[in-house]
Formats: sequence, C-alpha cells, structure tokens
Amino acid sequence: MLHLWIPETYRAILALVGILFAFSATVYATHKLQNVLPKDGGREFAHDGKLSAGKPRGAGIIFVLCYVCAAFVFVPISAELSIYLILTVICMMTGFLDDASKMPWGEYKKGFLDLCVAVMVAGTYLKYNSNVIELSLLHVSITIPPILFAILTVILVWVSVNVTNCADGVDGLSGTLTITTLMSMYAAYRILGVEGENSYLILLFVVCILGYLWYNATPSKLMMGDAGSRSMGLFIAIAVLKTGSPLLYIPFALVLILDGGLGLVKVALLRFLKIHILKNTRAPLHDHVRKIWGWSNTQNVFRFAIIQIIISVAVIYGLQSVL
Repeated sequence: MLHLWIPETYRAILALVGILFAFSATVYATHKLQNVLPKDGGREFAHDGKLSAGKPRGAGIIFVLCYVCAAFVFVPISAELSIYLILTVICMMTGFLDDASKMPWGEYKKGFLDLCVAVMVAGTYLKYNSNVIELSLLHVSITIPPILFAILTVILVWVSVNVTNCADGVDGLSGTLTITTLMSMYAAYRILGVEGENSYLILLFVVCILGYLWYNATPSKLMMGDAGSRSMGLFIAIAVLKTGSPLLYIPFALVLILDGGLGLVKVALLRFLKIHILKNTRAPLHDHVRKIWGWSNTQNVFRFAIIQIIISVAVIYGLQSVL
C-alpha cells in the first residue's frame, strides 16, 4: 500500500521500516494480547508435556496477523500473493480454533481442512506459474503434466503443514527450524534470480517469528499452537514452490521432515497397514532425544538447528557452483 505514495528512490528505506515494524508489532501485540489467548492443558503423552499446562497457547494468530498486516502495508501485493496471504490466514484460523477448542479436533477433520487449503494453493500456483520445475543442483528442467503437478503440489503442501505441526513441541524448536529453512530459501532466491516480492515476504515472516520467539525461548511464556505451526508449514511450502525448484524442500527442511514426519509415517503404517516400525524410537524425534538421549531443551534446539544449517550451507554452495 505505502509503495503507491513512496518514490522509488526511498523503497529501500521503506523495506527497512517494514521489517522493523513487523518485528516490533509482533513483540508489542504478543505482550499485550498473550493473556487473552486460550490456555494449554498440558500434553499427557509428550515428554515434559505437563510443564506447558496453563501457558497461553495459540500465539500463532498474533504473529501471522502481524505478518499479513505488514505485507499489505509495505509490499506491492499481486493477486497471486493476495490469495496466498488469505490462505495463510485460513490455515492459521483452523489451527487457532483447534487451539481454543475444549475438545481437540480429530486428525481426520484437520487433515481434510489441510487438504482443502493444499488444493487451493495448487490451483493458484498453476494459474499464475508454469508447470516446469528445475532440478537446480543438476541444472535440468522438467515439464510435468498439469494434473500430476497439481497432485504433487497438494502432497507437498499437506506434508509441509503436518510435519511442521508435529515438530512443534519444544520451546523455540519449530520456530528456529522454520527460520533456518526460510533463510535457506531466501539465499536460494538470490542465487536462482527469483523475481518478485517473494523474497521480501520471507524476511517479513521470519522477523514476525523472531518476535514470537522473544517470548518462546526456553523457558517459554507462551506457545504458538497449531495456529502458528500449521501456517508456518504452509508458508514454507509456498516459498519453496516460488523458487521454481520445489525439490529443494527436502534438503532445506530435512530436520523438520525427519522430526515431524517420523510420527506421521509410524502412525499411518500401523493404522492402515498394521506395520509397526522403529518400536524403540519415540516420535517425534525431539521427544526421543530428550527422554532417551538426555538432551536438554536448549541442546535439542541448538543441535537440530546446527544440523539443518550444515545441510543448507552445503546445498547453497552447490547451487552457487552449478549456476
């Protein structure tokens, strides 16, 4: 919005103001509104789950709305980006309503809602972008039939939403990993020459998460809940789609995939195929390393982030070398 009245020569200053606004607004709003958020009841089966009882939950509604407001005020928003912002709010609201509900929503209900959002993302992306993907590390382009491309996009979005959600269980973990993943994608945008406002939107989203982490670092004062984790997963999926190289999701979000995805795989195999795998491994992995290996919450966050940073740095260097 403001870009309509700000001369081109001052756009860099406007961008700086936007980033500072996004962070400050998130910190201020979280401080003022945390007491009106629903309270967590403690997770019975999670390691240290009872310690979260009574803490404000669903803070994702605050940092997501701050991000959306900052985006509309400081970024020239196209029709495509407007749809993604609306879908991010929808994904956040479904998560927040679950956070605020006295009776948690069932897995199938949440899975269906995620599927609906994923279908809308796929349709929007195909309307405004081509069905060609780049295998950036191999410098190869592949054209995928639109229907197959849509199906694969739906899978990507659904998986990203749910693994990010499942990785939320340690103070600061999912937020820190999401920031690492998104900044890796930001670097990929710069290397691949991705045009548009997508890279700036990544920075706005990252600083809003940082505003939330101001209160969520161990020991946390509040938690993002499904309102935050599900919208972060959606944003990651959209960000990697806009690179034109969606397979970069695997290395850039590998720790999120392993941490949150293991539980999904174990439950799906046991429930639908009666196959029980990794019986001695707790899922998600952040529970395993804390209860079995004795890692503290801080060690968990730092070590998982370190692993992801190393992987991302290697991939970014590979992209630079190829291009």
